[in-house]
Order: sequence, then C-alpha cells, then structure tokens
Amino acid sequence: MRSASWYGGNDRDAFIHRAWMRRGNPDSAFEGKQPQIVIVNTASDLTPCNAHLNEVAQSVKDGIWAAGGVPLNLPMISLGETNVRPTAMLWRNMAAMATEEMIRANPVDGVVLLGGCDKTIPALLMGAASVNLPSLVIPGGPMLNGTFRGKTLGCGTDVWKFSEQVRAGNMTQEDFQSSDKSMIRSKGHCNTMGTASTMGCMAEALGMTLPGFAGTPAADSRLLEMSHNSGRRIVEMVYEDLKPSDVMTRGSFVNAIVALAGIGGSTNAVVHLLAIAGRLGVNLTLDDFDEIGSHIPLLVNLQPAGQYLMEDMFRAGGLCAVLKELEQYLDNSAINVMGKPLVESLAKAEIFDETVISRVATPIQEDAGIAVLYGNLAPSGAVIKPAAASKNLLKHRGPAVVFESIEDFHKRIDDPNLDVTEDSVLVLRGCGPMGYPGMPEVSNMAIPKKLLEKGITDLVRVCDGRMSGTAFGTVVLHVAPEAAAGGPLALIANGDIINLDVEARSISVELTDAELAARTVPENTRVGFANPARGWERLYIDHVQQANLGADLDFLIGKTGSGIPRESH
Repeated sequence: MRSASWYGGNDRDAFIHRAWMRRGNPDSAFEGKQPQIVIVNTASDLTPCNAHLNEVAQSVKDGIWAAGGVPLNLPMISLGETNVRPTAMLWRNMAAMATEEMIRANPVDGVVLLGGCDKTIPALLMGAASVNLPSLVIPGGPMLNGTFRGKTLGCGTDVWKFSEQVRAGNMTQEDFQSSDKSMIRSKGHCNTMGTASTMGCMAEALGMTLPGFAGTPAADSRLLEMSHNSGRRIVEMVYEDLKPSDVMTRGSFVNAIVALAGIGGSTNAVVHLLAIAGRLGVNLTLDDFDEIGSHIPLLVNLQPAGQYLMEDMFRAGGLCAVLKELEQYLDNSAINVMGKPLVESLAKAEIFDETVISRVATPIQEDAGIAVLYGNLAPSGAVIKPAAASKNLLKHRGPAVVFESIEDFHKRIDDPNLDVTEDSVLVLRGCGPMGYPGMPEVSNMAIPKKLLEKGITDLVRVCDGRMSGTAFGTVVLHVAPEAAAGGPLALIANGDIINLDVEARSISVELTDAELAARTVPENTRVGFANPARGWERLYIDHVQQANLGADLDFLIGKTGSGIPRESH
C-alpha cells in the first residue's frame, strides 16, 4: 500500500504517523494491508446543494470498513453556485489544485469524491485525475420536485421565467417572492438538467460512478445504499489498481459527449470535460463536441429544454435507460469503475415512461447536441445549445447592442431609450476567464423590458462568458478568444451587423479584416481591468487558458501522479 510509506517501519517518523492517527483505530489499520481511503468531501453549509454530504460520507465510511478499508474524511474547498461571488468558476481550478495536492500529500491509497453543486464534481475529477490513484465519484443527487400553486416548479429555470414575467408585468412581486418557499423542497442540488445534474450524469458516462448512480435524488434512501456500495467498491479498486486513467479514456469522453446531447445537458459541461481531459492527457477538442454530439437526438424531456425534472427522469429509467437507447453511438471499449465495459451495465436498463425519456425513433428533438460556431467573431470557437434556443433565431442577422460589462448591462437594459428591437443582437463582453475574472454565468442576458411588454421573449445574445445550465434562449457563449484577451468581441460597436447561422456553424460580424484591424480595444475591456493586486485572482488571470481549452490553468495541464513526497520530520 502507498500508505505504508507513512505507517510502515519502526523508526521515529513512522511512530509519529501511527501515533497521531491511531485515535482508537486497531493495529490492523496500520499494518499496510488495509487500504487507507480518503473521502474528499465538499459538504458545506454555504453550499446548500452539498449540505447533506456529511450524511452521505457516513454511509461511505460504513462501506469502506465493511470491505476492509480505513475511511478518512477530508473536507475540501466547497463552491456553492448560488452564493459565491464573483463566480464559483473562479475557484474551480483552486479546488482542483487543493484536491490534487492534499491527496498526494497524505497517506492515501484510494479516493472517494463527494460532490454535487456545479463546480464540485469537475474540480474533484480534475484533481483526482492529476494524482491518478484509484478513485470514484459519488454524486450528491438532485432535490425533489417543487410545486407552486399546483404546478411543477423547477429550480433555476423557473427563476429565469418568473423574473421575466415580473419585469413584463405578468406576475406580481408578491407571487414571485412567495414562490421561493416552494422551489427548494428538499436536500440536493438543482432538479433541472442544469450543470449539477449534468455533471453527475457526465461522471457516470465517463465511467467514474457505480452504474445507475447518477440522478438518484438526494432524499432517496437508495442514494445512501449506493454510497455504501461505493465505499465497498473503492477498496476493491485499490487491490485491482484501477485508476482514473484506466477508466477515463478517449472512448469515455466520446460516451460523455453522446450522453450530454441525449440528456440536453448544460453547456458548462464543455469547459469541464475539456479540463478533465487535459489533466489526463486525453486528446479532446472543442470540435469533438460538434462532430460527436451535435447530431445525437435529444431524448430527455427535462427543463430547461423540456418539461420534467430529475426526479421524473430517475423514475422513468434514469441515465442508464438513456444510454441504452443511445447504445449504437457509444464506444464499447470504454470501461467504468467496475472494471467492465460501460455498455455491459446497460443490459437491464428500461424506459418506464416515454413522456420523460423518448426513443431514438421518436426523439424530443433531432440533432440537438451542442453546436460549435466559428467566424471572425469567434476565431477559436463559441458554443450554442440548440435544444434550449428559439428555432426561428438559429439563423439571424441583426445590429449589435453592446454592453461593456454586466454592470453596464444592468444599468441600461431597461432604459426606455435603449436603441433595441426584436432584430437586435445583445453583445456582452468582459465576462471571459481573464476579463471578469472567472467566466460568470451571465450570458443569458435578460430581455429588455420594453420588448418583454410587447411579448418578445428571446433575442440572439453573444457573450464571452457562460450561462447557467438551467437557463434557456438563443445564446452564443464561450466566445474565444475573449474580449480581455484581445479577441474580436472587444472591437464590436453598436450597430455592427452580426450574422448567426447555426446550421452553417457560423458567428460573424459584417466587417472586413482591415476594418477590424483599424479599430482599437476600449480601455475597460483589457486584461487587468479588475486590477487584482494579489492572491488567487492575480494567479488566475496570469495563467488561465481560454474557454475553448477548458479554462484550466496552464501549469496544471497533465498529471504529476501519486509519488511519495519527502518526509516531513
């Protein structure tokens, strides 16, 4: 066991390691025969979606002890999407780095990753991939369906809908405030197909969970059963030396992209999967999401692309039923943490409710996967989610209405004198990885109030930031290079004609290269506008890569492995 380098032997250093860790543990825990399993736990009261993970961790511990391992809780940086400012994405890489360093620095033989809220699962997978010890994921699970006045209420998605209804005068402020008591019905993360639900599904599609785990509601007792079984399995994985690099191969990422399209998953999965692949040295590019996933049919009828919620998907057959229906597109060579081909785990999967999970022959939408766009506005690419967009806007030509920052947007968007029509294209810049910094979820800009009052509910929107996985609309996002890195988005002016053609995979501005070159970048879009003098923000801005590469830090690409650090005494 790797941990024997700490506990084995009779010298002073081994004595120190054993004595301080004994705390009632039996001698057998330090004899090098029982795997030391760390539970990397992102539970936090400030991350409400993960607040129940301490309970989950206890079930994991029970399973580890039962299988002959020694469980060890390791609290990890927790990123709550709803509370953390300026954006949880700013610290995803820090959480990944902390995960990596703390696993490597400690007497650890195997790893259980407890995550839920948006950035926690990708951060944990990035960190574990860089150490490459036997690891598996336990997704914290979605909350139960909410209801408001007799109707199903989806967290996140209905926030956007209700807030627009208030601004349009179709919902009272009192009703809006009352609905927040009904939205969050139980423990767990967002119950729509937002980023948290998506990344739980991605973890399973990558092979990093027990089969059938993703989407199990947080309040369902079966989540604790699966957590117990995960604790037992990680001990076996240590003996088998089954590592993340064995599981997350190129074929696994193919399967994740297929699953992403089939479930109508969040665009945020693109930057997360790219970052995870970068840690493993797997050759994955932005173009793969289009080439592999864009022609996969949408099968899952969940908000924001559809009607239902995660609890419904679980009862309808879950992710395994979706993958079984999409089996013809899957890579048969990819394995999961059971050490067997992922497709073998789908043999008994069934669809129990075809109003929630459709057949390939009768999909919710054909060719619904994420589309990658290029053009003189996005030389390194941008993405759009057709499943959540208005079909009449997927090919559109209109004048730009430019906002320099999210503060500028909030200040002017409801100005009755704003020069905007239903043909306009809203352009928001300064929201990329470097420019904000951190790439916030602001791309799904609110529709101007004067247009809402006319019944206009969608416009083409273009931004170098991200949007919530719970959001919807015709939004071109992750524009790269971002404005703060000198991308063409920095040069767009009010009235410039923007052309969007999703079928042609194009996003461009009707300006020649010479006309663009003649323009100067506004001062407030340059790197350092926020001017952080110190700390993580300074490090982040200096080293973060662009969205098309996964927005990881350049010095964190690849894996260092699980080598034993130098002695501490």
